[in-house]
Amino acid sequence: MRDKKKVLVAMSGGVDSSVAAALLVEQGFEVIGLTIATHKIDDDCRPVENKKSCCSYTGSIDAYRVCQILGIEHKMIDLTETFKNTVINNFIEEYLHGRTPNPCVECNTKIKWGPFLTKANEYGAEYLATGHYAKIMKNENNGRYFIRKGMDKSKDQSYALWGLSQEQLARTIFPLAEYTKQEVREIAKKYSLPVFNKIESQDICFIPNNDYHSFIEKQVLDINEKVSSGNIIFRGKIIGKHKGFPFYTVGQRKGLGISFSKPLYVKKINAQDNIIEVGTIEETYDNGLIGENVNLMKYNELSAPKAFSVKIRYNDKGKSASCIINENGLLKVDFIEKRQAVAPGQSVVIYEEDDVVGGAIIKEAF
Repeated sequence: MRDKKKVLVAMSGGVDSSVAAALLVEQGFEVIGLTIATHKIDDDCRPVENKKSCCSYTGSIDAYRVCQILGIEHKMIDLTETFKNTVINNFIEEYLHGRTPNPCVECNTKIKWGPFLTKANEYGAEYLATGHYAKIMKNENNGRYFIRKGMDKSKDQSYALWGLSQEQLARTIFPLAEYTKQEVREIAKKYSLPVFNKIESQDICFIPNNDYHSFIEKQVLDINEKVSSGNIIFRGKIIGKHKGFPFYTVGQRKGLGISFSKPLYVKKINAQDNIIEVGTIEETYDNGLIGENVNLMKYNELSAPKAFSVKIRYNDKGKSASCIINENGLLKVDFIEKRQAVAPGQSVVIYEEDDVVGGAIIKEAF
């Protein structure tokens, strides 16, 4: 266990971050709870309430109540502009370029471990803690910190943490690493925390009901000028019209508006030519991928091909692939077995058993 020092806990008002704070208080840390305010205002200037979001309006109230019960200080930080200029704008721009982003990865690296660490320094806190189900480990051979899956594999959140730097990892504590979700709820009950039975966050926090189509249309007022209807191509032939490429994702089957003798899936999105290419399910499988914005954790380099378990989306169980970082600094992944619907913009994360070796943003499939 780390030295008992001051720690800043990212508190969303959910049961996980609340129990993380409680456990640190119990362990003797000097704890400060910090909640971010991002974007929660609708078109009528009212707080947006999304109970399935990790950053709902009532979440800040719940976080404050929990801090009162635990006897710790609670602070808030307004990151509305920062969140909009990083996470939200990146989300929109990626879709406008025919890619499928993962805003949680962007939020972790640019928000939760960005301004939060700045605030930690301001408050004199040595560490930052969150309610993620993951572990911080250190490779004793090279001194590098890395992420390991938490004990509760059903709640594992290591996939979305691949972008954290060595400095960020060195100052991070995950108090829930050795607990299951059920145990966390029981601890919350023990401390009489009112969030013990709060529902889990599931949706993208800034998109209630997960309706990203409507969200993009509202955010991009001139969407019809930037994105128009285009051709749907199957094996080189036009078989239909799409409603705008940002509203489709690689691997999508439903809602294509085309009729064919067998199911067709989105194979590729060509934003430059305003084309969506579709294919049969067999034609959506790829041999490998190229990843950019690479971040290695467990090792200093990956200059020779090596087999790892590779996840290409959050709910992916992972499959074996040969990985190497090429001379251009890009991650090249050759699948042992072809993988379906590799979506540019998503994260590719490579594992060595339960350890996160590193990750990247998928640039293209091949």
